[in-house]
Amino acid sequence: MILSDIERVYFLGIGGIGMSALARYFNRMGKIVAGYDSTPTNLTSELIREGINVHFEDDINLIPKDFMDKPNGTLVIYTPAIPEAHRELKFLSEKKYKLIKRAKALGLIADEYATVAVAGTHGKTSTSSLLAYLLSHTPQKCNAFLGGIAKNFNSNLVMGDKGAGRLVVEADEYDRSFLNLTPQLAVVTSVEADHLDIYENYGRVKEAFEAFVEKISPGGVLIVKKGLEWLTSKREDITVYSYSGDGDADFYPVEVDKENGFYSFNLVTPYGIFEKIELGILGRHNVENAIAASAAALIWGITRDALSDGLKSFTGVARRFDLRFKGKNTVYIDDYAHHPTAIKAVIGSLREIYPDRKITGVFQPHLYSRTRDFANEFSESLSRLDELILLPIYPARELPIEGVDSEMLLRKATVKEKQVCKPEDLVELLKNREQEVLITLGAGNIDRLTGDIVGMLKRKEGVK
Repeated sequence: MILSDIERVYFLGIGGIGMSALARYFNRMGKIVAGYDSTPTNLTSELIREGINVHFEDDINLIPKDFMDKPNGTLVIYTPAIPEAHRELKFLSEKKYKLIKRAKALGLIADEYATVAVAGTHGKTSTSSLLAYLLSHTPQKCNAFLGGIAKNFNSNLVMGDKGAGRLVVEADEYDRSFLNLTPQLAVVTSVEADHLDIYENYGRVKEAFEAFVEKISPGGVLIVKKGLEWLTSKREDITVYSYSGDGDADFYPVEVDKENGFYSFNLVTPYGIFEKIELGILGRHNVENAIAASAAALIWGITRDALSDGLKSFTGVARRFDLRFKGKNTVYIDDYAHHPTAIKAVIGSLREIYPDRKITGVFQPHLYSRTRDFANEFSESLSRLDELILLPIYPARELPIEGVDSEMLLRKATVKEKQVCKPEDLVELLKNREQEVLITLGAGNIDRLTGDIVGMLKRKEGVK
C-alpha cells in the first residue's frame, strides 16, 4: 500500500492513545480524517478542536459523506478492541473498503523513516517519550508516535521539522503489534508475562520478543536491559548494547544522588563518562528509563550538552509517576501502572522518596484475565502499601470471569487497612480521611477521577 495515494482515513476507535496519534498524523499530512469512538474524552475533544470529525454512536449514517461510497482512496484503520459485530466495521468491510489494524498502519508509516522502536512490558512509554524529547534537541529532530501525552510536547504525536527523517515509536507487544515494525534501532526495557489472553504463557511472550528482535534491520542496533541478552542469541548481524539502572553494563549510572525525589548521577557509556547528569522527573525507576533513552540518543548522535539539557528539562508523561498535587499535608501522584512489576517499582520509588510517610494507594485492576493470571503477584505488590483502596475491575474488551473481582484481590492482600470502593464514592472517601502520600494506579478509566481528587485536596488544604 502506498500511503501517498490515500486521500481519506477513517478510524474505528479513534479515541485510543495510539489511534489518536495516527489520526493526528494523517490530519497533519493533509488527509481528510474522521472516526468513531464509544466514549467522549478530553482526547476526542482535542481531536475535534483540531478539525477531525468524531462521533460516538455505532451508526453508519454518522459516517461523513466524504467517506460514503468512496472505497478508492480511503483507508479504514481499526483497533483490535472493536468487536466483530460492530455495525460500522461490518458495513465498511462489506463495501470493500481497505481495512487494516492500527499496528499495520504504524508499520507502513515507520517504513518511510529511520525508526527507533521502544518495546517492553513496562517502561516503554516513559522511555520513548524521553527519547523523542532528547532527539528533538539534535539537528535532525524527529517525529514520534507515543503511548502517552508527553508534557513537553503536550501531545502523543511529535512532528519534527519538514524533512525530519527519524521516527520514534512505542512498540506495543499486545496482539504482537510490534512485529509490524522493521526498526534500525530497537530498545527493549523488559520482558515479563503479560497479555496472557493473547499469549497463553510466558514462553510465547518471550518468543514474540525474540521475533521482534529478528525484525531489526541488518546492520542495526539493539539496546537491552541488563539480563535480557538472551534476546540476541540469533542475531550476529546487529550491534548489541546493554544498560542498567544500578549495575555494570554498557550504559549505567554511578554516584547516584537524590534530593527531594529528583536524581542526579554520572553516566558511564562507551563514549566516556558524562558527569553531573540531572533528571527532571521524579522516581528511582525513571533513572533506568533515562539510561535507556540516553543510550539510544547517544548512538544517534546527540551531543553531551544536548543530552544533559534534555534530561534536566524533560517534564515527564501524563499518568507516569505524575505529580498532581503537593501541599503541606498531602502529596498526590497518578500512575498508569497496571502490571504487578510496574506497581512494585512505583511503590518502591515512593518509599525511597518518602521513607517515613504513610502511602495510600488506589488501584483499579485492568482486565479480568490479567487480574486472574497475576492475582498473587498483584497482592504481593499492593501489600507494600500502608493503605489499599481497590476499585472494581475495569473490563475493557472482556466479559466478567466468575470468581474474579476486586474482592478476591482484597482477600489476598496483607495490608491492614484495605477496602473496595465504588468509583463514584472514592473522592468522598478520601475527603474524610487524611492522606500523607496518595497514589492512584491503573490503566482503565481511573484517570477520570484525578481532577476531582486534586480539587478535593486543594479545598482541604486551602489552596486556590
